[in-house]
Amino acid sequence: MNLPPDKARLLRQYDNEKKWELICDQERFQVKNPPHTYIQKLKGYLDPAVTRKKFRRRVQESTQVLRELEISLRTNHIGWVREFLNEENKGLDVLVEYLSFAQYAVTFDFESVESTVESSVDKSKPWSRSIEDLHRGSNLPSPVGNSVSRSGRHSALRYNTLPSRRTLKNSRLVSKKDDVHVCIMCLRAIMNYQYGFNMVMSHPHAVNEIALSLNNKNPRTKALVLELLAAVCLVRGGHEIILSAFDNFKEVCGEKQRFEKLMEHFRNEDNNIDFMVASMQFINIVVHSVEDMNFRVHLQYEFTKLGLDEYLDKLKHTESDKLQVQIQAYLDNVFDVGALLEDAETKNAALERVEELEENISHLSEKLQDTENEAMSKIVELEKQLMQRNKELDVVREIYKDANTQVHTLRKMVKEKEEAIQRQSTLEKKIHELEKQGTIKIQKKGDGDIAILPVVASGTLPTGSEVAVGNFVGPVMGAPSSGPLPPPPPPLPLSSDAPEAVQNGPATPPVPPRPAPTSSPAPPHLLPAPLPGPAAETLPAPPLPPPPPPSAPPLPGTSSPTVVFNSGLAAVKIKKPIKTKFRMPVFNWVALKPNQINGTVFNEIDDERILEDLNVDEFEEIFKTKAQGPAIDLSSSKQKITQKGSNKVTLLEANRAKNLAITLRKAGKTAEEICKAIHVFDLKTLPVDFVECLMRFLPTENEVKVLRLYERERKPLENLSDEDRFMMQFSKIERLMQKMTIMAFIGNFTESIQMLTPQLHSIIAASVSIKSSQKLKKILEIILALGNYMNSSKRGAVYGFKLQSLDLLLDTKSTDRKQTLLHYISNVVKEKYQQVSLFYNELHYVEKAAAVSLENVLLDVKELQRGMDLTKREYTMHDHNTLLKEFIFNNEGKLKKLQDDAKIAQDAFDDVVKYFGENPKTTPPSVFFPVFVRFVKAYKQAEEENELRKKQEQALMEKLLEQEALLEQQDPKSPSHKSKRQQQELIAELRRRQVKDNRHVYEGKDGAIEDIITDLRNQPYRRADAVRRSVRRRFDDQNLRSVNGAEMTM
Repeated sequence: MNLPPDKARLLRQYDNEKKWELICDQERFQVKNPPHTYIQKLKGYLDPAVTRKKFRRRVQESTQVLRELEISLRTNHIGWVREFLNEENKGLDVLVEYLSFAQYAVTFDFESVESTVESSVDKSKPWSRSIEDLHRGSNLPSPVGNSVSRSGRHSALRYNTLPSRRTLKNSRLVSKKDDVHVCIMCLRAIMNYQYGFNMVMSHPHAVNEIALSLNNKNPRTKALVLELLAAVCLVRGGHEIILSAFDNFKEVCGEKQRFEKLMEHFRNEDNNIDFMVASMQFINIVVHSVEDMNFRVHLQYEFTKLGLDEYLDKLKHTESDKLQVQIQAYLDNVFDVGALLEDAETKNAALERVEELEENISHLSEKLQDTENEAMSKIVELEKQLMQRNKELDVVREIYKDANTQVHTLRKMVKEKEEAIQRQSTLEKKIHELEKQGTIKIQKKGDGDIAILPVVASGTLPTGSEVAVGNFVGPVMGAPSSGPLPPPPPPLPLSSDAPEAVQNGPATPPVPPRPAPTSSPAPPHLLPAPLPGPAAETLPAPPLPPPPPPSAPPLPGTSSPTVVFNSGLAAVKIKKPIKTKFRMPVFNWVALKPNQINGTVFNEIDDERILEDLNVDEFEEIFKTKAQGPAIDLSSSKQKITQKGSNKVTLLEANRAKNLAITLRKAGKTAEEICKAIHVFDLKTLPVDFVECLMRFLPTENEVKVLRLYERERKPLENLSDEDRFMMQFSKIERLMQKMTIMAFIGNFTESIQMLTPQLHSIIAASVSIKSSQKLKKILEIILALGNYMNSSKRGAVYGFKLQSLDLLLDTKSTDRKQTLLHYISNVVKEKYQQVSLFYNELHYVEKAAAVSLENVLLDVKELQRGMDLTKREYTMHDHNTLLKEFIFNNEGKLKKLQDDAKIAQDAFDDVVKYFGENPKTTPPSVFFPVFVRFVKAYKQAEEENELRKKQEQALMEKLLEQEALLEQQDPKSPSHKSKRQQQELIAELRRRQVKDNRHVYEGKDGAIEDIITDLRNQPYRRADAVRRSVRRRFDDQNLRSVNGAEMTM
């Protein structure tokens, strides 16, 4: 079917039924006649020798011949078209010549309104000259390009015989038919091929004759011509050719101004909307499709002079939507020079304002940086105070704990003492009662002791052993007796000199009574309470009671918690594996061992409680597995040095001497001034940069030996070079190395403090904020819960994970590969834990801390301390140096504060690293903090992507609902209607996406003309800047109307 590649791709998408229809249509339009058949017939119509009667008979079929030719040119293969246009047939020349003949009478009638036919053939007339041009250019070469000059197009093609009455009558006869219209369609079919388009563009008369067809009285023909000319304007190089054709139109038709006839037709044909739309479209394109702004303004002004602006004002309220769209497109593209000048002035003012704002932003950024540093310093101070208060609180807690223990011990001792006193009082009462009953008798001895003697029935005292308890002496309770015991006498009050042992209660366990050999022991209520004293010590201690039997093991199936005990650690509850419905992907985190979580954040969170809140069925469904600087040229200076010092003695190595000379020239000081400044540590005379450069030239041991040898030999110093003489004085400074080091230290001290302090503050602030963030803890709890749910059946539950596992959240993807585990966590947090969704706002200065090398900072702090110690030692040796004294006095406190900050930063960082189960020795800040930076960044991106996905799903759902509603209203019975409508909407969407901001320049390829005409019918031509100007004009109009309304109200 000889289709271009893009059309062939479109054809392959059709179903078989549609393809069969196209094949049948192609068979219907098979080649009926060769090209020379049509060419012979057209030449027969142009034969001037044919009689009028014969011409009438021939011309009856001219329109049908042209229609068949148009169909052949449009549907036959490219070979047929090339044969029609080749050198042998010259079909384009014949077709253009017939078009000129067909519309000659119309042009002639315009020319002869006020003159006769004879005068119209005057050689001075443009159309008469064009006939001669035709004779001269009847043999046209086959064109290759479209490079015909503009001046060469100022000629109009006419039939190749001198005008006569017969010819004029024949032309009038033809002009009454549709031959001109069909000729234009033939040329359009030829131009739709790249080969044919190039030939038409390079033909000296073809485009001119197409433009002259606007004189045709048929509005449909004029609309066709304007559509074709507008399409040519948009092809590269076509705009110039179209303007040249209208220049020729002006000359042939005697216009005073170019486009005069076009505007006349546009005004008069107000009853034909299609022609007016085509005219407005052509005017819009011919004016605004050029890049040169000045040329656009010139073309625009041409139509303004012809009254276009006034006529468009009249057409504002036209009822035709198509015409209104084209008019609005033209107005959007219009260049208002005054507005452009105002825009230019506004732009300059805006640029100045932008520059001013950028400068303000720069100042504000500096202020913001200073404010941020101040805020960070205040935060660090508060954090340090908080840490100090926490330490004090811990100390107070320890003191309180010890005091509480002592109070508890004292309360226990008081309670025991009270119980002893109570027992003693009870014993005394019992003794008095027994004495009253006559059971015992109290006997006072000579030494003041009291003896308690039992009273027997015969009234005599037994010979049993007596027991002395304290100051009391009595029989051993529980001794065998032949009769019942008499009632005890009442107890006697204790004397004031009773021993302390009795008053304080027993000091040893009570003595059990000895069992009687024949009788059972006395009941417990008859046994007196034991008495402390020496008698108790004489008795053997009773045996200890046997230990209680071991408790029985718990019954199987009971729900007693199972715990694992670690030496020195708290009990850890063993987590049971979680059984899932589907096989889940493995989350490759790095787990902490159970004995590693003590004291970490994971010891404070409960992931099993999280699983109770989550919809784990949805989680399983989403994540189940599928299986189910330039160098310096010193050559010239080297020559100068060589020439200058050729008669001088050089003791230093050549390159070292040269570099030293360069350094000394930068300072611009003499050797005496430099050495004196070093003696007194004068950094005003010697800048610190120069001191650091000079430290590279400290004399070596060999250089000092050479210099001293030269000096001992008493050789003249004048013979030495300047560098050697400087080195001679330089090397004589005492403790040169120490003094230079101190000067460099003093010069860089303030800068070092200012550089190190913010780094330490960022470490402190970031460490404390991360450790104290409760929201971050909740996020980790959710991650631990979901990770255990995924891994429990394969790897078992874990108690914590390494922070590097946070980076793996993006690697674990759902079954459909559309979201990751981090996206799911973000959704869960937003839906169920909204209060922790902004957890990253609690993490302060983490990004700054991630860029700090704490190890290097601590080394720098130590270096500052060594420098301060060296400065102090030097000051003790030269206490008269006020500069050293002031420096030490002013900066020693700053260094102490910096050291305190360094200690706090180290401790705070170690604490937070240990809190998250990491090792501070293997996890520096450059590894620890970036984990949180990456996690926060990925979490925010996941939030944005989730939000975008929800919006897209919602928009798609609304669109589908609208489509279903429309289909139900239109044709609910048609099943294919829905799919076709969706395809149409998809095509429209793709077309909208293909619209670019810049002007589209079409290339002269096959099918380009038809594509341009189709695109212009779908949407009007607008430049990239048209919308902006249109919006601005509407805004100005609204403001103007509001101002006018306000004036009218006033």
